[in-house]
Amino acid sequence: MSVITLFSGSYCNGDEVARKVVEMSGYTLMNEEALIAEASTQFGMDEGKLTKALMGKTSVFNKFTHERERSLACMKMTLAQILKSRDNLLFRGFSGLMIPADISHVLKVCVIADLKYRVSVAAERESLSEKDALKTIHKEDESRVLWVEHLFNQKDPWNPALYDMLIPMDKTSVEEAAALIFTNVKKDVLKVSDKSRLAVEDFNLAAEVEMKLVKEGHYVSVSAKEGEVTLVINKHVLMLSSLEEELKRIVQGVPGVKGVQTKVGSGYYQTDIYRKFDFDVPLPSKVLVVDDEREFAQTLSERLQMRSMGAAAVYDGAEALSMVDEEEPEVMVLDLKMPGVDGLEVLRRVKTEHPNVEVIVLTGHGSKEIEKECLAMGACAYLEKPVDMDTLTRTMKEAYAKIQERENRKD
Repeated sequence: MSVITLFSGSYCNGDEVARKVVEMSGYTLMNEEALIAEASTQFGMDEGKLTKALMGKTSVFNKFTHERERSLACMKMTLAQILKSRDNLLFRGFSGLMIPADISHVLKVCVIADLKYRVSVAAERESLSEKDALKTIHKEDESRVLWVEHLFNQKDPWNPALYDMLIPMDKTSVEEAAALIFTNVKKDVLKVSDKSRLAVEDFNLAAEVEMKLVKEGHYVSVSAKEGEVTLVINKHVLMLSSLEEELKRIVQGVPGVKGVQTKVGSGYYQTDIYRKFDFDVPLPSKVLVVDDEREFAQTLSERLQMRSMGAAAVYDGAEALSMVDEEEPEVMVLDLKMPGVDGLEVLRRVKTEHPNVEVIVLTGHGSKEIEKECLAMGACAYLEKPVDMDTLTRTMKEAYAKIQERENRKD
Protein backbone atom coordinates (compact mmCIF):
# COMPACT_ATOMS: atom_id res chain seq x y z
CA MET A 1 0.00 0.00 0.00
CA SER A 2 1.01 3.60 -0.54
CA VAL A 3 2.46 5.89 2.12
CA ILE A 4 1.45 9.47 2.89
CA THR A 5 3.58 12.25 4.35
CA LEU A 6 1.82 15.34 5.67
CA PHE A 7 3.75 18.55 6.35
CA SER A 8 2.03 21.78 7.34
CA GLY A 9 2.34 25.30 8.57
CA SER A 10 1.19 26.03 12.09
CA TYR A 11 -2.49 26.93 12.47
CA CYS A 12 -3.38 25.23 9.18
CA ASN A 13 -5.34 22.30 10.70
CA GLY A 14 -2.62 19.81 9.81
CA ASP A 15 -3.31 17.51 12.76
CA GLU A 16 -7.04 17.56 12.06
CA VAL A 17 -6.48 16.66 8.41
CA ALA A 18 -4.12 13.81 9.40
CA ARG A 19 -6.64 12.34 11.83
CA LYS A 20 -9.41 12.55 9.23
CA VAL A 21 -7.29 10.81 6.59
CA VAL A 22 -6.47 8.03 9.07
CA GLU A 23 -10.17 7.68 9.88
CA MET A 24 -11.08 7.41 6.19
CA SER A 25 -8.22 5.17 5.06
CA GLY A 26 -7.44 2.93 8.03
CA TYR A 27 -3.79 4.00 7.79
CA THR A 28 -1.54 4.05 10.87
CA LEU A 29 -0.55 7.53 12.01
CA MET A 30 3.17 7.90 12.63
CA ASN A 31 3.58 11.35 14.13
CA GLU A 32 6.86 12.98 15.10
CA GLU A 33 6.57 11.90 18.74
CA ALA A 34 6.13 8.23 17.80
CA LEU A 35 9.06 8.26 15.36
CA ILE A 36 11.32 10.02 17.87
CA ALA A 37 10.36 7.54 20.60
CA GLU A 38 11.18 4.63 18.29
CA ALA A 39 14.55 6.13 17.30
CA SER A 40 15.35 6.87 20.94
CA THR A 41 14.61 3.28 21.97
CA GLN A 42 16.60 1.76 19.13
CA PHE A 43 19.70 3.94 19.35
CA GLY A 44 19.69 5.11 22.97
CA MET A 45 19.49 8.77 21.95
CA ASP A 46 17.87 11.39 24.16
CA GLU A 47 14.39 12.27 22.82
CA GLY A 48 14.97 15.97 23.44
CA LYS A 49 18.10 15.93 21.27
CA LEU A 50 16.26 14.12 18.49
CA THR A 51 13.42 16.63 18.63
CA LYS A 52 15.82 19.57 18.51
CA ALA A 53 17.67 18.02 15.57
CA LEU A 54 14.43 17.98 13.58
CA MET A 55 12.78 21.19 14.67
CA GLY A 56 15.34 23.37 16.43
CA LYS A 57 18.15 25.68 15.44
CA THR A 58 21.57 24.17 14.89
CA SER A 59 23.60 24.52 18.08
CA VAL A 60 26.62 26.84 18.12
CA PHE A 61 28.55 23.80 19.38
CA ASN A 62 27.39 21.52 16.56
CA LYS A 63 30.52 21.95 14.45
CA PHE A 64 32.41 20.40 17.37
CA THR A 65 29.87 17.79 18.56
CA HIS A 66 28.07 16.93 15.29
CA GLU A 67 25.16 16.14 17.57
CA ARG A 68 22.60 17.15 14.97
CA GLU A 69 24.11 14.91 12.29
CA ARG A 70 24.18 11.97 14.70
CA SER A 71 20.58 12.56 15.73
CA LEU A 72 19.35 12.89 12.16
CA ALA A 73 21.23 9.74 11.13
CA CYS A 74 19.32 7.87 13.84
CA MET A 75 16.03 9.37 12.67
CA LYS A 76 16.74 8.54 9.03
CA MET A 77 17.70 4.97 9.89
CA THR A 78 14.49 4.53 11.88
CA LEU A 79 12.41 6.05 9.08
CA ALA A 80 14.04 3.81 6.46
CA GLN A 81 13.47 0.67 8.54
CA ILE A 82 9.81 1.56 9.06
CA LEU A 83 9.30 2.14 5.32
CA LYS A 84 10.94 -1.21 4.58
CA SER A 85 8.87 -3.21 7.05
CA ARG A 86 5.45 -1.53 7.22
CA ASP A 87 2.74 -0.26 4.89
CA ASN A 88 -0.38 1.88 5.20
CA LEU A 89 1.39 4.68 7.04
CA LEU A 90 0.80 8.41 7.33
CA PHE A 91 3.91 10.28 8.48
CA ARG A 92 2.88 13.53 10.10
CA GLY A 93 5.52 16.22 10.58
CA PHE A 94 9.04 17.13 9.55
CA SER A 95 10.55 13.66 9.16
CA GLY A 96 8.57 12.65 6.06
CA LEU A 97 10.53 15.18 4.01
CA MET A 98 13.63 12.97 4.45
CA ILE A 99 12.06 10.30 2.23
CA PRO A 100 13.70 10.46 -1.24
CA ALA A 101 11.58 11.54 -4.18
CA ASP A 102 12.33 8.36 -6.14
CA ILE A 103 10.26 6.27 -3.70
CA SER A 104 7.25 6.69 -5.94
CA HIS A 105 4.58 5.08 -3.74
CA VAL A 106 4.87 7.96 -1.25
CA LEU A 107 2.33 10.78 -1.60
CA LYS A 108 3.89 13.97 -0.22
CA VAL A 109 1.31 16.50 0.94
CA CYS A 110 1.63 19.99 2.38
CA VAL A 111 -1.28 21.87 3.92
CA ILE A 112 -0.81 25.60 4.23
CA ALA A 113 -2.90 28.79 4.29
CA ASP A 114 -2.35 32.46 3.68
CA LEU A 115 -0.94 34.47 6.56
CA LYS A 116 -4.15 36.39 7.26
CA TYR A 117 -6.06 33.14 7.81
CA ARG A 118 -3.34 31.70 10.04
CA VAL A 119 -3.20 34.85 12.16
CA SER A 120 -6.96 34.77 12.70
CA VAL A 121 -6.87 31.09 13.72
CA ALA A 122 -3.91 31.63 16.08
CA ALA A 123 -5.48 34.72 17.64
CA GLU A 124 -8.75 32.90 18.31
CA ARG A 125 -7.25 29.59 19.41
CA GLU A 126 -4.56 31.06 21.69
CA SER A 127 -6.42 34.23 22.77
CA LEU A 128 -3.70 36.43 21.28
CA SER A 129 -3.66 39.85 19.71
CA GLU A 130 -3.06 39.88 15.97
CA LYS A 131 0.44 41.23 16.58
CA ASP A 132 1.33 38.44 19.01
CA ALA A 133 -0.27 35.83 16.77
CA LEU A 134 1.90 37.02 13.88
CA LYS A 135 5.04 36.79 16.04
CA THR A 136 4.11 33.26 17.08
CA ILE A 137 3.61 32.14 13.47
CA HIS A 138 6.87 33.71 12.30
CA LYS A 139 8.75 31.97 15.12
CA GLU A 140 7.23 28.59 14.29
CA ASP A 141 7.82 29.05 10.57
CA GLU A 142 11.51 29.61 11.28
CA SER A 143 12.02 25.96 12.20
CA ARG A 144 10.33 24.89 8.96
CA VAL A 145 12.53 27.21 6.91
CA LEU A 146 15.67 25.86 8.61
CA TRP A 147 14.59 22.26 8.04
CA VAL A 148 13.89 22.74 4.33
CA GLU A 149 17.14 24.65 3.95
CA HIS A 150 19.01 21.76 5.56
CA LEU A 151 17.39 19.14 3.33
CA PHE A 152 17.06 20.95 0.01
CA ASN A 153 19.31 24.01 0.27
CA GLN A 154 16.38 26.38 -0.27
CA LYS A 155 14.36 28.51 2.12
CA ASP A 156 10.71 28.14 1.02
CA PRO A 157 9.02 25.36 3.00
CA TRP A 158 5.83 25.80 0.95
CA ASN A 159 7.51 25.42 -2.45
CA PRO A 160 5.10 23.27 -4.55
CA ALA A 161 8.10 21.50 -6.12
CA LEU A 162 8.72 19.72 -2.80
CA TYR A 163 5.30 18.05 -2.73
CA ASP A 164 2.83 16.09 -4.82
CA MET A 165 -0.05 18.10 -3.38
CA LEU A 166 -0.20 21.58 -1.86
CA ILE A 167 -3.61 22.20 -0.26
CA PRO A 168 -4.72 25.77 0.68
CA MET A 169 -6.54 25.41 3.99
CA ASP A 170 -7.94 28.95 3.86
CA LYS A 171 -10.04 27.69 0.93
CA THR A 172 -10.50 24.04 1.90
CA SER A 173 -12.25 22.39 4.85
CA VAL A 174 -10.62 19.61 6.85
CA GLU A 175 -13.07 17.10 5.38
CA GLU A 176 -12.42 18.26 1.81
CA ALA A 177 -8.66 18.15 2.27
CA ALA A 178 -8.77 14.66 3.74
CA ALA A 179 -11.03 13.42 0.94
CA LEU A 180 -8.69 14.90 -1.65
CA ILE A 181 -5.69 13.12 -0.12
CA PHE A 182 -7.58 9.83 0.21
CA THR A 183 -8.70 9.98 -3.42
CA ASN A 184 -5.21 10.65 -4.74
CA VAL A 185 -3.41 8.05 -2.64
CA LYS A 186 -5.53 5.33 -4.28
CA LYS A 187 -4.38 6.22 -7.81
CA ASP A 188 -2.43 3.65 -9.81
CA VAL A 189 0.61 5.90 -10.08
CA LEU A 190 1.09 5.62 -6.29
CA LYS A 191 0.82 1.85 -6.09
CA VAL A 192 3.82 -0.04 -4.75
CA SER A 193 5.99 -1.36 -7.58
CA ASP A 194 9.18 -3.36 -7.83
CA LYS A 195 10.97 -0.14 -8.74
CA SER A 196 9.63 1.76 -5.72
CA ARG A 197 10.45 -1.14 -3.40
CA LEU A 198 13.99 -1.11 -4.76
CA ALA A 199 14.14 2.62 -4.02
CA VAL A 200 13.19 1.85 -0.41
CA GLU A 201 16.04 -0.69 -0.28
CA ASP A 202 18.40 1.99 -1.59
CA PHE A 203 17.16 4.46 1.05
CA ASN A 204 17.67 1.85 3.75
CA LEU A 205 21.20 1.07 2.52
CA ALA A 206 22.10 4.77 2.38
CA ALA A 207 20.82 5.19 5.95
CA GLU A 208 22.87 2.20 7.14
CA VAL A 209 25.99 3.59 5.48
CA GLU A 210 25.39 7.01 7.02
CA MET A 211 24.98 5.45 10.48
CA LYS A 212 28.22 3.50 10.02
CA LEU A 213 30.11 6.64 9.01
CA VAL A 214 28.60 8.65 11.86
CA LYS A 215 29.77 6.06 14.36
CA GLU A 216 33.27 6.48 12.94
CA GLY A 217 33.04 10.28 13.27
CA HIS A 218 32.47 11.11 9.58
CA TYR A 219 29.72 13.36 8.19
CA VAL A 220 29.17 13.30 4.42
CA SER A 221 26.10 13.13 2.18
CA VAL A 222 25.16 9.56 1.24
CA SER A 223 23.00 8.14 -1.54
CA ALA A 224 22.62 4.65 -2.97
CA LYS A 225 21.43 3.17 -6.26
CA GLU A 226 21.09 -0.61 -6.60
CA GLY A 227 23.89 -1.15 -4.09
CA GLU A 228 26.21 1.47 -5.55
CA VAL A 229 26.92 4.10 -2.87
CA THR A 230 27.89 7.71 -3.58
CA LEU A 231 29.53 9.86 -0.89
CA VAL A 232 29.60 13.63 -1.33
CA ILE A 233 32.18 15.61 0.66
CA ASN A 234 30.90 19.12 1.27
CA LYS A 235 33.73 20.59 3.33
CA HIS A 236 37.27 21.36 2.35
CA VAL A 237 39.79 18.62 3.19
CA LEU A 238 43.53 19.10 3.50
CA MET A 239 44.26 15.51 2.41
CA LEU A 240 41.32 14.57 0.20
CA SER A 241 42.68 11.29 -1.16
CA SER A 242 43.42 10.03 2.36
CA LEU A 243 39.87 10.83 3.49
CA GLU A 244 38.39 9.17 0.40
CA GLU A 245 40.34 6.00 1.08
CA GLU A 246 39.19 5.92 4.71
CA LEU A 247 35.54 6.51 3.76
CA LYS A 248 35.63 3.75 1.14
CA ARG A 249 37.21 1.32 3.60
CA ILE A 250 34.45 1.94 6.13
CA VAL A 251 31.58 1.79 3.64
CA GLN A 252 32.77 -1.34 1.84
CA GLY A 253 32.23 -3.24 5.10
CA VAL A 254 28.48 -2.49 5.15
CA PRO A 255 26.39 -5.49 3.97
CA GLY A 256 24.70 -4.84 0.64
CA VAL A 257 27.26 -2.34 -0.66
CA LYS A 258 28.44 -3.35 -4.14
CA GLY A 259 30.61 -0.34 -4.86
CA VAL A 260 31.59 3.08 -3.50
CA GLN A 261 32.41 6.32 -5.24
CA THR A 262 33.31 9.66 -3.69
CA LYS A 263 33.04 13.17 -5.05
CA VAL A 264 33.19 16.72 -3.76
CA GLY A 265 30.07 18.87 -3.52
CA SER A 266 29.56 22.60 -3.87
CA GLY A 267 30.35 23.16 -0.16
CA TYR A 268 33.83 21.69 -0.64
CA TYR A 269 35.12 24.96 -2.02
CA GLN A 270 34.05 27.00 1.00
CA THR A 271 36.47 27.95 3.77
CA ASP A 272 35.15 25.53 6.41
CA ILE A 273 37.52 22.62 7.05
CA TYR A 274 36.37 18.99 7.32
CA ARG A 275 37.03 17.52 10.74
CA LYS A 276 36.55 13.93 11.77
CA PHE A 277 34.92 13.77 15.19
CA ASP A 278 36.80 11.72 17.78
CA PHE A 279 34.42 10.23 20.35
CA ASP A 280 37.28 8.97 22.52
CA VAL A 281 38.83 12.32 23.44
CA PRO A 282 38.22 12.76 27.23
CA LEU A 283 37.47 16.45 26.84
CA PRO A 284 34.24 18.46 26.70
CA SER A 285 32.94 19.44 23.26
CA LYS A 286 30.54 22.12 24.54
CA VAL A 287 32.47 24.78 26.48
CA LEU A 288 31.06 28.26 27.04
CA VAL A 289 33.60 31.00 27.82
CA VAL A 290 32.04 33.98 29.62
CA ASP A 291 34.13 37.13 29.96
CA ASP A 292 33.48 40.80 29.20
CA GLU A 293 37.03 41.17 27.89
CA ARG A 294 36.19 40.24 24.29
CA GLU A 295 39.72 39.69 23.05
CA PHE A 296 40.55 37.45 26.01
CA ALA A 297 37.34 35.42 25.61
CA GLN A 298 37.84 34.95 21.87
CA THR A 299 41.51 34.01 22.26
CA LEU A 300 40.77 31.53 25.04
CA SER A 301 37.97 29.98 22.97
CA GLU A 302 40.34 29.53 20.02
CA ARG A 303 43.05 28.01 22.23
CA LEU A 304 40.56 25.53 23.66
CA GLN A 305 39.52 24.56 20.14
CA MET A 306 43.17 23.94 19.27
CA ARG A 307 43.20 21.48 22.16
CA SER A 308 40.25 19.46 20.77
CA MET A 309 37.55 21.21 22.81
CA GLY A 310 34.50 22.77 21.22
CA ALA A 311 34.20 26.28 22.59
CA ALA A 312 32.08 29.40 22.08
CA ALA A 313 32.36 32.80 23.76
CA VAL A 314 29.85 35.32 25.13
CA TYR A 315 30.63 38.65 26.70
CA ASP A 316 28.20 39.35 29.53
CA GLY A 317 26.20 37.55 32.18
CA ALA A 318 22.77 38.01 30.61
CA GLU A 319 23.96 36.54 27.31
CA ALA A 320 25.55 33.65 29.19
CA LEU A 321 22.30 32.79 30.96
CA SER A 322 20.38 32.92 27.69
CA MET A 323 22.96 30.66 26.02
CA VAL A 324 22.82 28.14 28.86
CA ASP A 325 19.01 28.00 28.65
CA GLU A 326 19.19 27.38 24.90
CA GLU A 327 22.29 25.20 24.57
CA GLU A 328 23.13 23.78 28.05
CA PRO A 329 26.92 23.52 27.61
CA GLU A 330 28.87 20.85 29.43
CA VAL A 331 31.41 23.22 30.97
CA MET A 332 31.39 26.97 31.55
CA VAL A 333 34.54 29.04 32.09
CA LEU A 334 33.24 32.05 33.99
CA ASP A 335 34.69 35.44 34.82
CA LEU A 336 33.32 37.10 37.96
CA LYS A 337 33.68 40.84 37.45
CA MET A 338 31.29 41.82 34.62
CA PRO A 339 28.88 44.74 34.19
CA GLY A 340 25.19 44.01 34.61
CA VAL A 341 24.67 40.41 35.73
CA ASP A 342 27.97 39.55 37.42
CA GLY A 343 29.68 36.17 37.58
CA LEU A 344 28.46 35.25 41.05
CA GLU A 345 24.83 35.73 39.96
CA VAL A 346 25.46 33.71 36.80
CA LEU A 347 27.00 30.93 38.88
CA ARG A 348 24.11 30.92 41.33
CA ARG A 349 21.46 30.74 38.61
CA VAL A 350 23.27 28.19 36.47
CA LYS A 351 23.79 25.78 39.35
CA THR A 352 20.17 26.25 40.44
CA GLU A 353 18.55 25.87 37.01
CA HIS A 354 21.15 23.71 35.20
CA PRO A 355 23.00 21.80 37.91
CA ASN A 356 24.68 19.44 35.43
CA VAL A 357 26.72 22.27 33.91
CA GLU A 358 30.20 22.22 35.44
CA VAL A 359 31.41 25.77 36.14
CA ILE A 360 35.09 26.71 36.29
CA VAL A 361 35.55 30.20 37.74
CA LEU A 362 38.45 32.05 36.08
CA THR A 363 38.96 35.51 37.53
CA GLY A 364 41.54 38.24 37.86
CA HIS A 365 39.81 39.80 40.88
CA GLY A 366 39.65 36.98 43.41
CA SER A 367 40.24 36.35 47.06
CA LYS A 368 40.10 33.38 49.42
CA GLU A 369 36.66 34.50 50.59
CA ILE A 370 35.28 34.67 47.04
CA GLU A 371 36.88 31.31 46.20
CA LYS A 372 35.15 29.74 49.19
CA GLU A 373 31.84 31.32 48.18
CA CYS A 374 32.12 30.09 44.58
CA LEU A 375 32.92 26.53 45.61
CA ALA A 376 30.06 26.56 48.10
CA MET A 377 27.69 27.66 45.30
CA GLY A 378 28.70 24.66 43.20
CA ALA A 379 31.69 25.72 41.07
CA CYS A 380 33.86 22.70 40.34
CA ALA A 381 37.09 24.75 40.31
CA TYR A 382 38.42 28.22 41.01
CA LEU A 383 41.36 29.54 38.98
CA GLU A 384 43.02 32.94 38.77
CA LYS A 385 44.25 34.83 35.72
CA PRO A 386 46.65 34.53 34.08
CA VAL A 387 46.06 30.79 33.83
CA ASP A 388 48.45 28.22 32.45
CA MET A 389 46.72 26.33 29.58
CA ASP A 390 47.96 22.99 30.85
CA THR A 391 46.36 23.74 34.21
CA LEU A 392 43.10 24.77 32.55
CA THR A 393 43.12 21.69 30.30
CA ARG A 394 43.67 19.43 33.29
CA THR A 395 40.81 21.15 35.11
CA MET A 396 38.62 20.69 32.03
CA LYS A 397 39.38 16.96 32.01
CA GLU A 398 38.45 16.72 35.68
CA ALA A 399 35.17 18.57 35.05
CA TYR A 400 34.36 16.34 32.10
CA ALA A 401 35.16 13.24 34.17
CA LYS A 402 32.43 14.31 36.61
CA ILE A 403 29.97 14.61 33.72
CA GLN A 404 30.86 11.15 32.42
CA GLU A 405 30.57 9.68 35.89
CA ARG A 406 27.02 11.06 36.18
CA GLU A 407 26.14 9.66 32.75
CA ASN A 408 27.51 6.24 33.69
CA ARG A 409 25.43 6.21 36.86
CA LYS A 410 22.31 6.85 34.76
CA ASP A 411 23.13 3.84 32.58
